[in-house]
Amino acid sequence: MSAEPADVARQWLAAFNAGDVEALIELYAEDAVHESPKVRKAMPGSEGKLKGKAAMRDWWQQAFNRLPGMSYELTALTSDSSRAVIEYVRRAPGEQPLAVAEAFEVRDGKIVHSVVHHFD
Repeated sequence: MSAEPADVARQWLAAFNAGDVEALIELYAEDAVHESPKVRKAMPGSEGKLKGKAAMRDWWQQAFNRLPGMSYELTALTSDSSRAVIEYVRRAPGEQPLAVAEAFEVRDGKIVHSVVHHFD
């Protein structure tokens, strides 16, 4: 697997669309932080942050269980030597499509910080 941020972002998207939690988690550093408005809403007091692979594994497994058939359709990707930003449309059965941008900070081939932004 490539350590370039754009390639890591593509691998992340492929793992997510495959519903492969372990492949998704493998892309993160042990002490990575993930920030999301959905985390903030579901877990008051968390400041919208998941810290560490275990918390992320639990979060995404619950999402895959709750929303089978959820997928992300890539619309744009940009990167430099340490970051990648993807824009995608989140599609889940029974829900309206949601425009999303997600930024990944990548070090040594692993995501160390990711931030999600939703656009209504």
